[in-house]
Amino acid sequence: MLHRRLLVLAGAAVRPVALCALLGLLVSAASLVQAVALARALAELFPGGGGATAAGTALAWAAGGMLARAALLRVDAPLRAWCGTEIRARLRDRLVARLGELGPAHAAGARAGQVQHTLVTGVEGLDAYYTRYLPQLLVVAVVPAAVVGWLATVYAPAALVLGGALAVAVLLPRCWDATLLRRGRERWAGWGRLGADYLEATWAVPTLRVLGAGERVGARLAARGAHLYRTTMAQLRVSLVEHGISALALHAGTAATLLVVAGAALDGDLSAGGAFLFLLCGRECFRPLSDLSAAWHAGYQGLTAVDGIEELFAATPTVPDDGTRPVPAGVPEIRFDAVVFRHPDGAGHPALAGASLRCPAGALVGVVGASGAGKSTLARLLARHHDPDAGRISLAGHPLPDYPLAELRATVAVVHQDPYLFQASVADNIRLARPGATDTQLRRAAELAGAHGFVSALPAGYATVLGERGGTLSGGQRQRLALARAFLSTAPVLVLDEATSQLDAETENAVTEALASAPELAGRTRIVVAHRLSAVRHADLIAVVDRGRVVECGDHAELMGRPGGAYRALVHRQRGAAPETRAASEPAG
Repeated sequence: MLHRRLLVLAGAAVRPVALCALLGLLVSAASLVQAVALARALAELFPGGGGATAAGTALAWAAGGMLARAALLRVDAPLRAWCGTEIRARLRDRLVARLGELGPAHAAGARAGQVQHTLVTGVEGLDAYYTRYLPQLLVVAVVPAAVVGWLATVYAPAALVLGGALAVAVLLPRCWDATLLRRGRERWAGWGRLGADYLEATWAVPTLRVLGAGERVGARLAARGAHLYRTTMAQLRVSLVEHGISALALHAGTAATLLVVAGAALDGDLSAGGAFLFLLCGRECFRPLSDLSAAWHAGYQGLTAVDGIEELFAATPTVPDDGTRPVPAGVPEIRFDAVVFRHPDGAGHPALAGASLRCPAGALVGVVGASGAGKSTLARLLARHHDPDAGRISLAGHPLPDYPLAELRATVAVVHQDPYLFQASVADNIRLARPGATDTQLRRAAELAGAHGFVSALPAGYATVLGERGGTLSGGQRQRLALARAFLSTAPVLVLDEATSQLDAETENAVTEALASAPELAGRTRIVVAHRLSAVRHADLIAVVDRGRVVECGDHAELMGRPGGAYRALVHRQRGAAPETRAASEPAG
């Protein structure tokens, strides 16, 4: 069965598919040479034939065809394995590139387990679809028709029966294709959901233990597993019926053809050589169909995976990437002009309701406010995770959509509250945005982020390999490595989105001082989004966000001098918190 999306994706694998198809055609050609030579050898032994000498020559040709076929089959497995590797790599590159086009907002809304299921299991299933099914489909389109056409010149009635049997074997099973595909998609969807549930449950094991919810979640997973089993069995029943009908058509067609040939030979309408040709070449006519049936079942999993792939390609990117203006050199000014933004789910009031803010080039700007005021939304819009519903965000005097996304995101380095670390060495994680950085530059960035001390104490220092997602580190240590990674980058705009929330007071003060005075950082436009006001005390400009609007701007001294001001109220509210409460909100990390 062909699918439009899979045919489009085949454009990334034309050469491997063509190589596999060429190999299949050569194998069929060698088999036909062997069959024709054997038929000729047998015919030479009958009255009127050339005798043993001619039969021996024909047998030599048969042996040559057999050896050629054996050699081609010896190459078959390595070639298909190589082609499969090429195809999987190219398909995954296309899919990952598509995820990049869709943007971080799409990734945040998708279940990691289902995306992983599509990228890993789905692409593995497509391997057989491209290396076996599509090439064999090309062989079936060429070989049986060519053989039947040639045999029609030998004896047309038998060739007509043979062609009819081939048509039945090809067309009749297609009546079950729609049902088989529907059952397969149901199974694939259930499999993807179950995989996502298991991945989520694995990550949440500590939480499930604390809440005593392990048995309930386990029972739910078992019920979904049982449903997947029933779906799989229903699919298998349909598949077995389809396979049985194909096999029946092949064997019945062969038998009917031989009956016609035998009758013609007895009546003298067909020579012994012609009868042997039908006897041996007729089987080679059906062989590609048998191989196609096996290839169909091998590649069927990939066909059922197409829904997940189609979903990726049908999704609309969160923001268009059609900018052409190069990002100007130097440190840019950033402006938010009457920005309005509502989250895609549309729940509640707008996250931003006309926010305006000017961040001068090279300035240290603090953005503060209560939880839910819209502070982090400003950071996400600056990185173009979304575009505002109204208003404008500009960088160096031009709207963000004027710039290509790759250049824009290379200009703006963002450190989030919960950063992602890879299962790689500490050095590799820090060098992610600047692979060519020297060891001295690496160490300096770690010192500015307050990370050098704990990294030096690790078993292998900067060569220590971290666990997945940095799971072997505390939250504060992960934040410090992420800060070091951003400090090491050369991006002229640095955005810290609650990036010091899990640092102790001493480390946070050191990072704050580095942001304000370190020569490596002072030349950048720095925007610090923080809930704790101590993180922005020394900022050149502090913006207070309340209910989606910037209600105050100024430095610390200026804002503290405003009786009844929003910033002054925030400061007094935080100072009024009990020491124990403040300590609890500032883990040592």
